[in-house]
Parts: sequence; structure tokens; C-alpha cells
Amino acid sequence: MRLLQLDDKGECSLVAFVGNKIPPYAILSHSWEADSNEVTFQDLMNGRGKDKPGYRKIRFCAEQAARDGLRFSWIDTCCIDKSSSAELQEAINSMFRWYQNAQRCYVYLSDVLRNSSDGDDLGLLRWKPAFRNSRWFTRGWTLQELIAPASVEFFSREEIYLGNKTSMEKTVQEITGIAIDALRGKPLSQFKTDERFMWAEKRETTREEDQAYCLLGIFDVQMPLLYGEGLKKAMRRLQKEIKESLVEESLLSEEQKQTLLDSLKFEQIGVRQMNIKNAHGKTCTWLLRKSEYLDWLDSTKRGEHHGFLWIKGKPGTGKSTLMKFALANARKTMHDKILISFFFNARGEDLEKSTTGTYRSLLLQLLKRLPFLRTVFDTLESPVPITGTDHQWSNETLKMLLEDAILSLGGYSVVCFIDALDECAEEQIRDMVSFFEHIDELAVSTGIHFQVCFSSRHYPHITIKNGLDLVLEGQEGHTQDITNYLESELKIGQSRIAQQVRSELQGKASGIFMWVVLVTGILNKEHDGGRIHALRRRIQEIPSDLHELFRNILTRDSQNRDELRLCIQWVLFAKQPLSPEQLYFAILSGVEPETVSIWDPGDIDRDVIEKFILNSSKGLTEITSTPQKVQFIHESVRDFLLKENGLSNIWPDLENCLEGQSHEHLKQCCINYLGVDIFATLKILKSPPRASTPQAANICKAVDTCLPFIEYATNNALYHANEAQAGGVPQKHFLESFPLPQWVQFDNLLQEHEVHRHSVDVSLLYLLGERNMPDLIKAYPYPTSCLEVEKEHYGCPVFAAMATGSKDAVKALLENLAAQPIENQHYEDNTIYKYYEECNQTEIGRDFTFSKGRTILSYSAEYGYKSIVSLILKGENMDIDSKDEMGQTPLSWAARKGHEAVVALLLDAGKVDVDSKDQNGQTPLWWAVRYRHKAVVALLLNTTKVDANLKDQYGQTPLSWAVQYRNEAVAKLLLDTGKVDVNSTDRNGQTPLSWAAWNGHEAVAKLLLDTGKVDVDSKDHEGQTPLLRAAQSGNVVVVEMLLATDKVDVNSTDQNGKAPLSWAAQQGHGTVVRLLLYIGKVNIDLKDRKGQTPLSWAAWNGHEAVAKLLLDTGKVDVNSTDQNGQTPLLWAAQKGHKKIVQLLLNTGKVNVNSTDQYGQTPLSRAAWGGYKAVVEMLLATGKVDVNSKDQDGQTPLSWAAQ
Repeated sequence: MRLLQLDDKGECSLVAFVGNKIPPYAILSHSWEADSNEVTFQDLMNGRGKDKPGYRKIRFCAEQAARDGLRFSWIDTCCIDKSSSAELQEAINSMFRWYQNAQRCYVYLSDVLRNSSDGDDLGLLRWKPAFRNSRWFTRGWTLQELIAPASVEFFSREEIYLGNKTSMEKTVQEITGIAIDALRGKPLSQFKTDERFMWAEKRETTREEDQAYCLLGIFDVQMPLLYGEGLKKAMRRLQKEIKESLVEESLLSEEQKQTLLDSLKFEQIGVRQMNIKNAHGKTCTWLLRKSEYLDWLDSTKRGEHHGFLWIKGKPGTGKSTLMKFALANARKTMHDKILISFFFNARGEDLEKSTTGTYRSLLLQLLKRLPFLRTVFDTLESPVPITGTDHQWSNETLKMLLEDAILSLGGYSVVCFIDALDECAEEQIRDMVSFFEHIDELAVSTGIHFQVCFSSRHYPHITIKNGLDLVLEGQEGHTQDITNYLESELKIGQSRIAQQVRSELQGKASGIFMWVVLVTGILNKEHDGGRIHALRRRIQEIPSDLHELFRNILTRDSQNRDELRLCIQWVLFAKQPLSPEQLYFAILSGVEPETVSIWDPGDIDRDVIEKFILNSSKGLTEITSTPQKVQFIHESVRDFLLKENGLSNIWPDLENCLEGQSHEHLKQCCINYLGVDIFATLKILKSPPRASTPQAANICKAVDTCLPFIEYATNNALYHANEAQAGGVPQKHFLESFPLPQWVQFDNLLQEHEVHRHSVDVSLLYLLGERNMPDLIKAYPYPTSCLEVEKEHYGCPVFAAMATGSKDAVKALLENLAAQPIENQHYEDNTIYKYYEECNQTEIGRDFTFSKGRTILSYSAEYGYKSIVSLILKGENMDIDSKDEMGQTPLSWAARKGHEAVVALLLDAGKVDVDSKDQNGQTPLWWAVRYRHKAVVALLLNTTKVDANLKDQYGQTPLSWAVQYRNEAVAKLLLDTGKVDVNSTDRNGQTPLSWAAWNGHEAVAKLLLDTGKVDVDSKDHEGQTPLLRAAQSGNVVVVEMLLATDKVDVNSTDQNGKAPLSWAAQQGHGTVVRLLLYIGKVNIDLKDRKGQTPLSWAAWNGHEAVAKLLLDTGKVDVNSTDQNGQTPLLWAAQKGHKKIVQLLLNTGKVNVNSTDQYGQTPLSRAAWGGYKAVVEMLLATGKVDVNSKDQDGQTPLSWAAQ
């Protein structure tokens, strides 16, 4: 790596460093000018380049680094030998690291101008717009130059500090679209590949292949550079390297992998397996002798069955018990195998009855047993943004990880048991079986030992290519299991009657183990009551069908029928399974609401609660072990109640509205429970302490202990009401009488975060939108608008629904508002039919906060919600021009964001002020121009009502801004109207042409000149004409255009007395100097207010090429003095510019002993500066007075001695 070193004389030289012994350095980021203007490696090595415009950047970087205490700096133009393809390739592959390791990165913005004399306000209005539109933000290579360094500082063309990456991060984020976290240094590996590609999407490079090469550092990959291969091939190679790096390199620390592993866990994992009763001591062993099971274990037969065994049976035959036995036996005997399992549970939480839970559980078990497999996490694109165990896993990601893990087993063998496939949605199961078939085929072909044992009912029938089936019905061993169970558990003695009873039971069971278990309990109860003589009659009364048995159990007596009904409805229709305590008080709230109060475990202990639930459910429920939840004893109970219409047959009043009536009952239980006055009883203030505080947490804990059902009742009263409405039970009266104030108090008390609490004035409609209750919204009896702004976090009901992702609620709210159903698609003008598209593209999320100074129309216009805007515009008393805190109207926001359809709607309303100004004097047209929304600009201009010449607070018109932002298309639109004032001046007196000339916008300058109306020689408040601005900035093409008009005064001077030639000479713009000299009209020795000529400025700044051009005319006064008495030779000697000194001496006309106002000669100045080469040149003339003294009596020798 080569670095630039600045010596004590201000000269830069290259120093090479090898390995890791690289000193601290600063690095420059900039936009390349024309190659001929940049200083190259060869220029520096050959002592050339100081006359090039690009040398200014080199000098600036080196001097700024010195001011920051750094001796070295690096610039891509001259620190890389680009003639060496090997060196160029190494540099590009190392570039990100070099910027990352730099102590400071200086961004030199050649198109952002700021005068040091400007005050803050004036400075902002000059450079902020140019900063946002700087070409630097559009270049491909500058992406990594912005992201990689920790310290990035921005400087104007005049080398004035503008700010840094931290202080301006919001502005930079808005300009670039790069995530704030990335700008702050978060590892790029934690951002998705697509997101990183998106950062570079609109950036450009000179060579097409560089669009790929400039991203090497962004993705931390290396690859050869093959210029000429084209963009497609380069991008294809880049993507291949990215993919391989994700696979080959470990992107995660062990801590990150552990976090991912922990995120696979869920509370109910393994619960179903634990809650299945262990097989009776004398049952299930027959499985171990079955030929199908033995063949499954036989590795030599894997080619036949591919490791699949599927156990099938009718509901209640004991499949889950058999699977638990098989798994337990495998753990005892298969010590050389890794065992993983999952037991579906249709009565459990979502993850217990979905394949997402299956994959999470299996993957977790596998990675815990074989930690080396955790490397599969390295293939994840963006695994790190995880907090705790909140990671959202998708099925596709889980399947990919599980497949990778299984195929990475090597010599390990894995046996997988999955029970009750029928307790998961059929579509999911079909996909899972297909996935396991795919895995098994890969495993067989690669020699991986992987076996799967499924169990399920016969339906749904899923065909697999290879595998073994084992059907429980008719199995001799299964029949013997029932015999063994009856011998052991039917405790009715060994009498002749007892043996007959057992025999009859065996025959009547039809292989259904669950039926045997239930009947055994019934007969044992009869026997214990001394009614052995009635056992055979009782058997005859008991239905042989399992479902009929359930009916018999539920209808045999009429005791506690209300409790039974509510108990069944709660287990069937609760939003999530209830704990025993919750269910106890839920039932009481329905049957004896007057008895519900604060729970005292001393009066009602756990044993009482469990007996109550057992009695209420007639023994058809059970309590799981961990966590303790109430569920049916078997899935066949649920099947009977719902699929076989058992519930409606037992309670005929439910027949026509089963689910709706059930949810109605559960809703009423919740409402009854909310009637408990906990505030008075527990002495809690109705205004709770701030959420997330210890005091609030303690109150929540106390309330949850005393009122176990309160959280469920609060959170789900509206849910059950919504489901009741959906099920056909009207909720109008409920909505009218809903205890909203009391509900808000409970809800606020239970919320963990302050932002989730509500004000006392919140509307019920807002809550329905926020909680996604579409059916209650449709039944809402009040004319409240969903667009009415409230004192809530999200402002209005429809935004609450959008922010929480409640799409069904949004649809219902909009339907109500429009008073026409979305389904009526035949209405061509149905604006809300576009809802889904808008909602999917919405920018509103949970982090959205409604600003009190804005209206719903304002936000809808900003986010492009055409449907909502359309509905609002149809309303009355609507202020279409309402202004927010910044004075922006809805039309301003729509124009600013480029929402063409919304702009059209607002304009069509006919009431909008198209020229409304905000606090900065910016109109909708200004915003559309600023953000390059050409279509919106056209719409506004087409109204013919827009004043395109309105000025903002800076005195600038839309045309002026279009020019500054290089927006040729928009500038053309404005000019084509024929109504814009092309000579309009801003607060600085600058016209659009002046801005185009200053910033080098050639295309826009041509557009302006082609109008034939511009004043090409207008002066701004600094006295500068467009030609002066172009000459100062070195914009050659614009200078040519202006000179070609033959209307410009080439000797026009600004307030500093500088003409175009002086500015070009001072800045070192040789081509501009040549152009001005060529036309033959310039005053070559014109002095400015300091008395300096163009030659004097060229000599002062060391612009050798410019000095030579001027001298070659033969018309310059080489001894011209400025107000300090300094000649060009004096300036060149003082600055140590030896080549210019030589040029001047070569004319033979210079006075080598000329003195300035201090009496110093060129020799004195050179001696004082320590410029040995210049001293030697002057002495070599033989004409210098070596003993000349200045005003202080100092000679050249005394100056040199100092």
C-alpha cells in the first residue's frame, strides 16, 4: 500500500508500506473528474501534475490530515499504479479494507459550494440543496467509501467543513436509502443480500463491470477483474462468490449460534408427548416383533422402504401410546443412533399443531445432540437481527436448515418419530411428507442413515413412493394389548360374570383402545357400587361406537348441564387453551356471575378446581403437565363434538348457529368477569403507574394472582364478540353497552409498555381497528368515521388497523366509510378496491406515531393512500389545504413523495391551492422538482393555475432548483410552458444560468441558452456573471457555450475585480484559460482589487501549464506588481514553485531583484522558505544581488540561516 507523505515544505511524495506495518492515515473520497484532470501515479513519480485541477484535492487531503495530526494520506487517483493490472486488481479487492482502516475519511464534494464568509443561514441555503444532489451520492465506488470508514467528514469545494456521517446521518440516510445501522458501523453481514444490492441500485459507474466490482467490499468477497466481460457476467460471478462465501465462511459467533438455537424453542415444545399416558405394562411389546418394524430397522432393506414406516389406525386405537412406547424403547436400545421426535396436538397452541413447530422442534433436538451441525446457521442471509427468542422462522428456512443438517450427518444415524399427522392441516402435512421423501431420497443416494416413523389415522390418505405400512386394526398383538389391559385395569374380580364381561368388551371394542379405557372406568364405577349383577346389562347399553360413547357420557345424567356446556365450549372455542384456574373462573362467570370475586386459594384450592373441571366435563378433559392447560382427553372428542355435530345434537338450540352462539356465551363470561371491582378491593389507583416500572409490574402480578381470568377476559372479550357476529349472532346491543371506560382501565393496567396504553377518550372503533375485529366494525352502530383523529398513538382507527397489520379491519373500515362493499368489483370507480395493493405497500408500521399537528388527509397524501384520499375528498367540512407544523399541505406531501394518483385526485377536487407555500416558501411544484418527480411536475403545470415563478425563502424558483439538481427533464418541462422567467434572480442575485454555469450542468445550460431569452451576462450580488462562475469552476463545456453566444463580456469583473481569466488562472483551469486566450478579446494583464494579474495568480498557486499559456502569448507584463509590490516571480519563489520560476527566468524579461513592500527580493523569499532549487536557479542567472537587504536589514543569507 502506498501512502502520500507531506513534508515540511508542503511537498507530497509516495511512500510504500508492506504487510501490517502501515502507519495511521487519512483517506480521500471524491467524484472523479475527467481522467486528464486527475493526478496519476505516473504524474507524481515524474514530478508532474501540480497544474492539473485534481492536484487541489491531493493538497487538501494531505493538509487536512496534517491538521488532524496524521502524516500520511491515501487517494485512489495517484496511490495506485493503474497501468499495472495486477496492482489495480489487488487494490480494488482491498479497497473496502483500506477505507475501513483509515483514521479519517474526507469526502471532497466538488459540486457543493460554500463561501467561508457566509453566515449559517446563507450557508445552508447555498450548500444544503447541492449536498443532497451531489454527484458523489450517485457513484458506485463511493458506496463503500461512505459505509466502511468509522469517521467520514464532508467538505465543500472550497475545503470548508460541512459536517460528518454521524451529525448528518439522517440526511445521508434520506439521500442514499442506506439503513442507519449500516451507517453507524453495524456489520454488513447482518443485512440481507437483497438490501445491500438495493443500496447500490441507482448508483452509476463509468465502466459497466464496475457496477459489480464496486460491491466486492460490501459483500466481503474477492474475485478477479475481467474488464470487457460485460455487466451480466460480472454480476453473475459476484453473486456466485456471495453465495459461496455464505456457505464456506462462518459468519456467526458461537454466541450468535446459541441465540439462534434458543429461538427455535417454544413454550409447548414436547408437551404433547409428556401428556400421553405411558403404555400399560403388558401392552405394545408386540410391535417389536412385527415384520414391518423389523424390516424398517434392517439397514440392508433401506433400498426397498427408504427408511419410512407409517403406522395407521382408527381414532382412539392407541397410536400415540404406541408411538410413545416405540420412542421409549428406541432410547433404551438404539444407543448408536440420534433420536428426534414430534407429537402433533390439535388441542394445543399453534406451534403444537403446525409443521412450523415440527421443524423447529426436530432441528432444535438435532443441533443440541450434534453441536457441530450448528454451522448450518451460517447459510442464513441475515441471522443476526435477533433479540432474545423473538426470531420469526419461516417454513422454507427451517426446511433448508433441517435438510442441510441431515445431509451433514456423516457417519451418524438419525431416527425420527412423528405422531398424529392427522392433527395438523392436510395441506401442511402433504408438504411435510413430500419434504421428508425428498430428504430420504438424498440420504439414500449419499449413504446418510435417516429413518422416519409416522403415525396417523387412515384419513387423509397420502401416498408415498417407498415405505412400509402397519395398520393397527386386526393386528393380533394389538388385540392382545386390549386383553392385557382389561385383565389388569378392569377391577371386577375373576368371577364367571367378570370373565364374560371382559370377553364381551373385547369383542365390542373393535380395536378402539380409547373406547376400552372409557368403558373400563364406567364399569369399575358400577362394580364399586356393588352392582356387579348389572355389568352385562350396562355393557349392552354402552354404544360400541366411540362417538356414541361420548354422547352417552355427556347425556346420561342431567346434573350441572350449564357447567358442562360452558366447559365444552371453552375447551373448543377459547382463543388459546386455558389453565385450570382460568377455566374454573370462566365457567363460574357464566353460570354464577354473582359469586365471582377475588380468588383466595385458601378457600378454593387447586384440588377443588381440578375436581370441578373433571365433574363439569364428565371426565372428557384432562390437565396437561407443563404448562398446565385443560384439553380434551383425545382428539376424537373434538371430532365428535364438531365434525359429527355432537354438540348441536346434544344442545339443539345451537344447531343453526353453533360457533356464533358458543362465542356469544364465552363473550358474556368475559364481560361478567370484568365486572369485578379490583381497584377498590385491591386498593389500586385507577390511573396506574407508568408501564415498565417495577411498581406497574408488581400490580400486574398481584392482579393476575387474585384474578386468574382477568387478562384473558380483557384481551378476548372483543375477540369472542367478533366471532359471534361472524357466526350470525348480532352484536349491536353489545357494542352499544360495551363498558369501554372500565375495559380501558383493565387494559392499561395489564399493558407492559406505555405506548400500548390508551387514553380515556379512545373510541371503541379505534380499538376494533387496532385489534382486527372486522365483523364488529361492520356492525358498529355509530356514525363515527374511521378517519376521525383521536388522542391515540396511531391517530385514527384506520391508521391503527394499518399500523398493526390488521388488514381485514382496514377493509371493513373502508367499506363502512365508502358505504359500498369492496366485493362489488363492477364499480369501475371503486377507489377502495385498490386497498390491498396500498396496504401491502404501506409505510405505516407499529413504530408509526400520528403527529398532532397533521391531518389524516395529510398522512394519506404522504403515503399515497389514493382510496382514503378519495373518500376524504367526498366528505364535507374537509380542509383540503390544512397545513402541518412545517406549513406543508396534503398536496405538498403528495408532490414531495411523487404520488401521481393522489396529486391528480387533489387537483381534480378543484378546491386546492396549488401554490400554497410552507414555512420555507416551498410550493407543491417546488417539492416535485426537488425530488425529480417529472410526472407530478407535468400534472401541476397542466393545471395552468400554477405560478412556476414563485420564489421560496431563498428567492429561488422551481427552475432554479431544477438547474441545481441537474434535472434536465424537469427543467425542459418548465421551459416548455413558456411562462417561466429564465432570468429570475434569487437572494444572491443568481439566475438559473448562473447556477448551471457554476455547477457545470451542461445539458441544462444548453436548454436555457436555446430559449434565446436568457441574459448571458447578468451579474449576481458578488458581481459574477455566468461566464465568471463557469471559469471559476472549470466547466469547460459551459464556457464554450457562453463564448459561442458572442454576447458575453470576457473582461467583466466581479466585486473582487476578478475577470474570468483571473479565476481560471487562479484555479488552474488550463483549458478554460486556453479558450479565453483564443478568442483574443481578453485583457491578459487585467488586475483585480489586490493588483494581481492572471499570471500572478498562476504563479502563486503553482499552475505551471497556465503560466506557460500566458507567457506564450508574449503579451503579459512579467514584472507586474500587485498592491503588496509582489511580482509573479516573487510569488513563485515564495511558494517554491521551481518550474514556474524557470519559466519566468526563461523569458529573459523578469527583474530578478524586484522588491515587494517589505524590501524582499525573490532570492530572499526563496531563502526564507528553504527552497534550495529556486535559490540555485536565481543565483545561476548571475544577476541577483545576494547582499540585498529588506526593511529589517535581513539578507538572503540571514533568512536562509534562520
